[in-house]
Amino acid sequence: MKGIMIISYVYLFVVGVCVASFINVVVYRVPLHISVAKGRSFCPSCHHSLKALDLIPVFSYLLLRGKCRYCQAAISVRYPFVELIGGLLAVLCFHHYGFDWMTILSFVIFMILLSIALIDFDTMTIPNGLLLFLLPLAIVIAVLNPQIDWISRSIGFFIVSLPMYLLDYIILDCFGGGDIKMMAVCGIMLGWINTLVAMFIGIMTCGIAASVLLLQKKADRKMHIAFGPYLAFGVGVALLYGEPLLRSYLALFGL
Repeated sequence: MKGIMIISYVYLFVVGVCVASFINVVVYRVPLHISVAKGRSFCPSCHHSLKALDLIPVFSYLLLRGKCRYCQAAISVRYPFVELIGGLLAVLCFHHYGFDWMTILSFVIFMILLSIALIDFDTMTIPNGLLLFLLPLAIVIAVLNPQIDWISRSIGFFIVSLPMYLLDYIILDCFGGGDIKMMAVCGIMLGWINTLVAMFIGIMTCGIAASVLLLQKKADRKMHIAFGPYLAFGVGVALLYGEPLLRSYLALFGL
């Protein structure tokens, strides 16, 4: 049994790395309105079509020493880093859920959240297409996981997204439309309690990141910061650990 588990972890890590390699393609192409289903991969600098040896996740980056084989342009270290994150997330989902349908479903959700985070970080926008892809997955979780009832999920749809929407009218552009829609969709998936946990984590991590940027003088108080990456992180944490984290937090105050 132990051998099967080790093989499963290794296999899922490799699968996760490969899927995250595709996520790199999504993150690059979607903002440029290039099809992710058609056309061969190419170098962003010289646009030369890449061969199979150039596309091995992580290893190609190391073998090429971080440079394009054809034009010698530097390849961003983010590509192998994202691939490794994909592998680790696949392992994390399996470690949390084991041989269960939620392992696959949660991993797919994590990959969508990763795409949203990276695209929002790069462009300050969250593509509607990714949210439309996330919506049916949220509904599937709601159907297959009755531990959170539909009342909680319905409240979750509004409990964060509605205040964000109203606040956006009071303070112009304090939230992006993509942020609001993402939290509405994730509210269905998480239920109202975990949605609040996700928002709390998002606000805290965004606040820490903004403080670091201010201290390093890489930003000022009027600068807009992409909120999507921090919300996506909060949603991911809440999906796996929302209730235990909430219980631990309340226990600090004797509640």
